[in-house]
Amino acid sequence: MQGIRTIRCNLSRFVILARTHLIFSHFESTHFANLTVERPLSSKFSTAFSSFSTSSLETPITPKHLKEPEECSSDNDDNGSDMENDDDDDDVRGLNLSDDGLFQDAKTIVNILQESSDNRVEMKSKIEQCGVKVSQELVLEVLSRVRNDWEAAFTFFLWAARQPGYAHSVREYHSMISILGKMRKFDTAWVLIDEMRGVKTGVSLVTPQTLLIMIRKYCAVHDVGRAINTFYAYKRFKFDMGIEEFQSLLSALCRYKNVQDAEQLMYCNKAVFPLNTKSFNIVLNGWCNLIGSPRESERVWREMSKRGIRFDVVSYASMLSCYSKAGSLYRVLRLYKQMKKIGIEPDRKVYNAVIHALAKGRLVNEAFNLMKAMEEKGVAPNIVTYNSLIKPLCRARKVEEAKGVFDDMLKRCISPTIRTYHAFFRILRTGEEVFALLEKMRKMGCQPINDTYIMLIRKFCRWRQLENVFKLWDEMSENGISPDRSSYIVLIHGLFLNGELDAAHKYYTEMKEKQLLPEPKIDEMLQTWLSNKQIAEGQNTESRSNQLDCSQSREQTRGIPKRSHERNFIRQAETRKVVRERGFSFWEP
Repeated sequence: MQGIRTIRCNLSRFVILARTHLIFSHFESTHFANLTVERPLSSKFSTAFSSFSTSSLETPITPKHLKEPEECSSDNDDNGSDMENDDDDDDVRGLNLSDDGLFQDAKTIVNILQESSDNRVEMKSKIEQCGVKVSQELVLEVLSRVRNDWEAAFTFFLWAARQPGYAHSVREYHSMISILGKMRKFDTAWVLIDEMRGVKTGVSLVTPQTLLIMIRKYCAVHDVGRAINTFYAYKRFKFDMGIEEFQSLLSALCRYKNVQDAEQLMYCNKAVFPLNTKSFNIVLNGWCNLIGSPRESERVWREMSKRGIRFDVVSYASMLSCYSKAGSLYRVLRLYKQMKKIGIEPDRKVYNAVIHALAKGRLVNEAFNLMKAMEEKGVAPNIVTYNSLIKPLCRARKVEEAKGVFDDMLKRCISPTIRTYHAFFRILRTGEEVFALLEKMRKMGCQPINDTYIMLIRKFCRWRQLENVFKLWDEMSENGISPDRSSYIVLIHGLFLNGELDAAHKYYTEMKEKQLLPEPKIDEMLQTWLSNKQIAEGQNTESRSNQLDCSQSREQTRGIPKRSHERNFIRQAETRKVVRERGFSFWEP
């Protein structure tokens, strides 16, 4: 029987490989026949990336502060095959202040807010005395920097509103509402919206975007009922409730992985908002790029066909992206061939998905050839195209090839994004390399974000380099980044499993003081540790008291040997016990 199973398994693998080879042969002959393979892998790399530890940047690229359209949430929410995790703070962005005076004023305010975070009275007093002149640019910048400390942000927001000659505009209100919504302070956010209605002034600042921010924040905490209720509040504010507004609701639900709710809502409202390609594409993209389920994506695809809903290039881009991320090269190539056969011209997102699948399948030559083919079709590669090559190469540990792609990207004057650097951070092996790349990244005009620090803190915890962990933690505040809930959880996990239980408890207490949502598993483990610690301390006290009389005579003749590592031994033993009991693991594969 074992022999029969082995034969069947080998035959199955042979059939799959043969089918993939046949379809790829057709694909290659159609698109790559007249192209010469020109790989930039053997070229000399630019000084910007030739070495992480020693080289210096000679010609930094002027940074692009705005995202490319393919990476913007408004585009990706509906149809992005290049979908990556969007920043949850789209409405809380600084303005990249060029005025040194404004920059210093913002830094002064942020320092006051951070230093006085435990004493709100002192915070208010210091802000009053700082002598900073309030402006819309300053308020936006400060809110952007302290967005993870809602109390500090709200204190500053209220103080700014009282300053002579200044009044909050729509954008400042939106930034504050977004911060409150992220921290689940929905009642306070609605108070601000009522204030925006202008009961006193007679001029309303509320826009459909105001309600959409609330919808997104409810979706982020998976409160679908309140998100839908907020959508129906459009009527109360006398805004249109057309198909576009309904599709924005579907996008918000899908963006935060409430895809099943979005699909049911779409079907339930088909009498009011008729089913069309775009609505289905939003749901399809949710299953493809947010949930990443080929099975559910195929089900929605079949439903579209059954209902006579027309597929467009966005539909194909979503499915191709799903198959590409799942590593199913055969399905990617088959669907790409089908799309071409029915006369749908691929766009940049389609090309990016196929390029990513080829690179992930270690067909680097073919990926480069397809990139040349898309250029010949008049579709210019963008940063997502290059990231689609760089990330799979880094995962495959083909560092030199990934650097070659990076070099080619710089030659085209395409600025790397934070995701480009994250791909390289994941393959670094020493602390020196990490900090060297961080420095180069800043010189290139790309600043680290919360996700960057989370990734690196986890990496240093895994390496047991706690000095570098605390160095990065301090650096976050120095760069105006307030640690969020995820940052605290990663730090506490790392300290806990490195035996630094006192430090883990300290930061967990600090996290709860900032009213960030606790992590039940960590709470349970730390409570268990505290209980065990108190019991152990009580037993040690009793034991020492009982042994005091017996040891006094011996102490007079010879010293008592002390265990220099006793504390660390007990601490590590407690850690191992709690981890074993709770089945907890920090180290992700």
